[in-house]
Amino acid sequence: MNNNQSSSPSSSSQSIPPLKPKSQDPTTPSSPYHYHPSTSRAIYSDRFIPCRSSSNFALFHISHSPASASPSDAARGEDTSSSSAAYTALLRTALFGSDLGFGAAPCTPDKKSFPVNNSPVNRNIFRFKSETNQSLHSSSPIGFDDHSPGVSHSPVKSPRKVPKSPYKVLDAPALQDDFYLNLVDWSSHNVLAVGLGNCVYLWNACSSKVTKLCDLGIDDSVCSVGWAQRGTSLAVGTSNGKVQIWDASRCKRVRTMEGHRLRVGALAWNSSMLSSGSRDKSILQRDPRAQEDVVSKLSGHKSEVCGLKWSYDNRELASGGNDNRLFVWNQHSTQPVLKYCEHTAAVKAIAWSPHIYGLLASGGGTADRCIRFWNTTTNSHLSCMDTGSQVCNLVWSKNVNELVSTHGYSQNQIIVWRYPTMSKIATLTGHTYRVLYLAISPDGQTIVTGAGDETLRFWNVFPSPKSQCRLKEAQSIQYFPTTRNTRIKERKLSALKATQRRIKELTMFDQLDHAIADAAELTV
Repeated sequence: MNNNQSSSPSSSSQSIPPLKPKSQDPTTPSSPYHYHPSTSRAIYSDRFIPCRSSSNFALFHISHSPASASPSDAARGEDTSSSSAAYTALLRTALFGSDLGFGAAPCTPDKKSFPVNNSPVNRNIFRFKSETNQSLHSSSPIGFDDHSPGVSHSPVKSPRKVPKSPYKVLDAPALQDDFYLNLVDWSSHNVLAVGLGNCVYLWNACSSKVTKLCDLGIDDSVCSVGWAQRGTSLAVGTSNGKVQIWDASRCKRVRTMEGHRLRVGALAWNSSMLSSGSRDKSILQRDPRAQEDVVSKLSGHKSEVCGLKWSYDNRELASGGNDNRLFVWNQHSTQPVLKYCEHTAAVKAIAWSPHIYGLLASGGGTADRCIRFWNTTTNSHLSCMDTGSQVCNLVWSKNVNELVSTHGYSQNQIIVWRYPTMSKIATLTGHTYRVLYLAISPDGQTIVTGAGDETLRFWNVFPSPKSQCRLKEAQSIQYFPTTRNTRIKERKLSALKATQRRIKELTMFDQLDHAIADAAELTV
């Protein structure tokens, strides 16, 4: 992503001539408090005007050019070394600018040269960027010229570039264009599950091998897929209201669980439980290890449940429905503990932050178009961002504090956001239909998007965990106070240990003195 940086021109600083006493208007009545300047003494103003003619530039090792050197210096045989000459040249350039030249000595302009009514001539010793061409990359408080010899600039870190095109596109025939379904999920073992019509296919991201997992038949269809956290078990929600558990390594169905009356469009796993949301407005909690199909039933939504997500600590479940409601449940509740009603359209896009505990993001449908952020620990609404189009999915980056949103009507785009500023890092386009499906790779670098145009597109949008570790290490090295504080702590700890050793030694000597005294008393 190319971000063009523009810099506004800086206004030039001008020297102001000494203030003159204001002349009295002859039509104004006289006052006994008029000020009459004395001609026998100088008039001083409140502004300090430096006089360079009396400045001792030799104090800063700023000397004239060899051409203007005095004969006495040459007679004494003083020869300036190359390093000293380079230092002098750089310092003169930094202080006076390269436009003055290295041979001209600094001087104070004559006060008579300043016009009275016109703007004064600018000859300040410290100049602004517009005069000395100060580089934006310079971190010096004085500033250097970009063309100064021997001056190196460390470039400002450019914004991270996100490729505008997908690095891989897969055909996905019969991928449904239905906002309320969830047909794509990526496992921790780097296997992508996709529901196409009445079949489920597995795509291995390492070998690009495609495997057909199951076929539900002509009387049924796939409405949702969801991988368990361990990545070996896959749950499949069907249009008949059933949930099937499959062992992906053996391509074998392990169990079929009932309980819903209508299609199952949302699935979410925690460490041991499976939650399923249906068009029958209910959420069922299931334990594949238990004999019963349903452990508990969560009631609260008044329309189809289309979004389900467990928090990273497996303590809270967030659900969104076509009733424009966002609910939060705990592990043991059958009624929502938190209710959010600010959205004005269906809430399918739900994502918990892996970086901040209790931070929940949600997105609304076509009539809402907003991404909202909630603090579930304080039950507060943090912020709202109008995206301009239907929000279909949300997912947080595992490596940086950023998130991705996919959109439908009317722009069908993918946006990478930086949190909490919600500034756009990249906007990706390519799908011709609503981007209804989204999943993230186990390494947190790649996302896959699916749409009704029957394509799956893979995008590199996030940095790798290793690059973030290297960046943090570099920042810790460059940040001087942290290093200095560490050295101070080490010195204090070393001094404390030395003091403790000295106290032990003194205690031993004291005990030895007491023992000698006791022995002497016994001898006597």
